[in-house]
Amino acid sequence: MYTIKNYFIFIIMLFIGLHIQSQAIYKTIDSDRLGGSRELKIQLPRNYNPEEKHSYPLIIVLDGDYLFEPIAGNIDYQSYWEDIPDCIVVGVNQSETREEDFFYGKEAFFPLETGAAFYEFIAAELLPFIEDNYNASNFRIVVGHDLSANFINYYLFKDDPIFRGYVALSPDFAPEMMGRLKERLSILEHETFYYMATADADIRAVRTAVLEADALFTSIENENFLYRFDDFDDANHYSLVGQGIPKALNQIFTLFKPISAKEYSEKVLTFEGTPFEYLTKKYDDIEHFYGFEKKLIENDIRAIAAASNKKDDSESLKSLSKLVNKTFPKSMLSAYYSGLYNEKYGSLKKALLLYKSGLLLEPSQSITKDIMLDKMYEIQDEIDR
Repeated sequence: MYTIKNYFIFIIMLFIGLHIQSQAIYKTIDSDRLGGSRELKIQLPRNYNPEEKHSYPLIIVLDGDYLFEPIAGNIDYQSYWEDIPDCIVVGVNQSETREEDFFYGKEAFFPLETGAAFYEFIAAELLPFIEDNYNASNFRIVVGHDLSANFINYYLFKDDPIFRGYVALSPDFAPEMMGRLKERLSILEHETFYYMATADADIRAVRTAVLEADALFTSIENENFLYRFDDFDDANHYSLVGQGIPKALNQIFTLFKPISAKEYSEKVLTFEGTPFEYLTKKYDDIEHFYGFEKKLIENDIRAIAAASNKKDDSESLKSLSKLVNKTFPKSMLSAYYSGLYNEKYGSLKKALLLYKSGLLLEPSQSITKDIMLDKMYEIQDEIDR
């Protein structure tokens, strides 16, 4: 019988398998600001190629000693299924320097002395180090928990914030931080994601402050402030991290996600333009919003093909087949969708030839040799009638 225990064993084994595929790289960075060196954990996307021009979102994880692995595991898992983009994840180990790194003054409550040095280390040394050595984009996310979740907020007060996404898991706010944040978030000039979470069994003082902060943030009227808050049941100060991470990633990368059944029915089919124009706009919006190009995925191809057929839109299906040919010239996808167009709007004999040619190409996630053969037999029967 399938039990909860079996489920958790499956999840653990799944993440072990994913971890094998994407082992962390350990690096040491020398810092003039800190007067020493820091240990980093770095996870690169699967099939990462430094020679490619493609750039990847950068996720900086404070408290990397314990927070890096759950973040990196979630990124690897969700990007494998194309729900979010591949990302570069960098964890900063702080087990021996945590109190010093997050130190703030007792009068102004802003980073001071060792805290100010660590603040400058992130902006002036760590980011340039990563960007000089890896294909990181300007779309950056910073993640913190507890004290580090408070610290990440200080980067919002820069005239031109260096991060676009902030993930504050049970933040232990400094005095006056909440009021200052409300003022700052109310006047943001660029779209900024902010995720915050607490739980019913969180540390009492922290939970009280976080709920107060949520009330303040919810009242903000600024379309550039993209906010989500979660208050988890049956979770404490530490277990809420596991629930909050995927929620935060889903919020930040909502626009990037594959076309869902809901998006298909509520947006694709009701779009004023053609289905192919919807696809083009979606991918253009992703590039504009996140600053990197999304590769065409099979899920979206299927959705646009289905909408084109439903609307009897021959031009959309034709344009889609051309795009698939250009994007996947060695895949069965190219022959399949070219054949599909000719089957519906062109010539059955040409469609048959295209399906036959597809047998010599590489199968994809959804188009296999068996599917191509089924289409061939179906078309041949049509021709013979």
